[in-house]
Amino acid sequence: MDDFTALPDLASRAFGGGVVHANDEFFAAADHLVLPEPPGHAPRTFDHKGQVYDGWETRRRRVAGHDEAVVRLGAPGIVHGVDVDTAFFTGNYPPHASVEGAALPGHPGPDELAAAEWTELVPRSALRGDSHNLFAVADRRRWTHVRLRIFPDGGVARLRVHGEVVPDPALLPKTFDVAAAEYGATVVDCSDMFYGNPQRMLMPGLARNMGDGWETSRRRDDGNDWVVVRLAAPAVLRFADLDTSHFKGNAPGAARLTGTDDRTGPADWVELLPRVALRPDTPHRFRLTKGPAVTHVRLDIFPDGGMARLRLLGRADRGHLRSRMAG
Repeated sequence: MDDFTALPDLASRAFGGGVVHANDEFFAAADHLVLPEPPGHAPRTFDHKGQVYDGWETRRRRVAGHDEAVVRLGAPGIVHGVDVDTAFFTGNYPPHASVEGAALPGHPGPDELAAAEWTELVPRSALRGDSHNLFAVADRRRWTHVRLRIFPDGGVARLRVHGEVVPDPALLPKTFDVAAAEYGATVVDCSDMFYGNPQRMLMPGLARNMGDGWETSRRRDDGNDWVVVRLAAPAVLRFADLDTSHFKGNAPGAARLTGTDDRTGPADWVELLPRVALRPDTPHRFRLTKGPAVTHVRLDIFPDGGMARLRLLGRADRGHLRSRMAG
């Protein structure tokens, strides 16, 4: 069941997700639900409303009903599963919760959200306190918003909405970063991720520190490390950004890029960027050899080390994007 947790969190603030409605936030703000960092807790830390919690907490209900929060997905897409994380909520977690999805164009306001057609993704289900509560989702339609309902009240630390990113092709420029996780790119294989998961290289924005990137262990042989990225769409690539920011004594000495198009079965890998020297703690931009459209790109680093971000700018196959949008 928990295989879906390896997929991106579509609701994360890292992608621009946000809470657009909550009926009650008396003890703790619902905005905490979409923070990318794991929840924390400082016992016996009180403010004028009581113990401070890193999560969403509503007051105790004295009438029948439920509390709810609506989340705008930072990256709309197909939801494979959700994690209703009640970390550190022990005597004040909700006994039950449900999750619904909606697909709305543009930037809907409160009235449009209230009138939207909501589809049940997770039926009302029992929760455990101070736990990851994982629920698989079978519906494979594309959603832009989710609604978390808790019964009757209580606290939830994080809501993780794991799935496949499906961007709206009408809102993408002709040339964009087809290796961006926010558009659906993902790492499908790598040689080593001892210190850092390579999926971090595809996240939005600049790396915050050395831990916000891909880093391998030190090689003691004659080989090199590598990672394979499935692009958001087949694309003809123009430029590559290889960013070693924050990696000073552990940046790769060199790198190379190759690509392949697997739409008609296994294919040869073609060179996109010959082996080039890299500098520590430096954003590098390279013009790529003009070649055919590719679906996957392999980054080889020599011999090992860390990479903060990988960006691949190119012209994508719009038909592929439109077919994913249509489901």
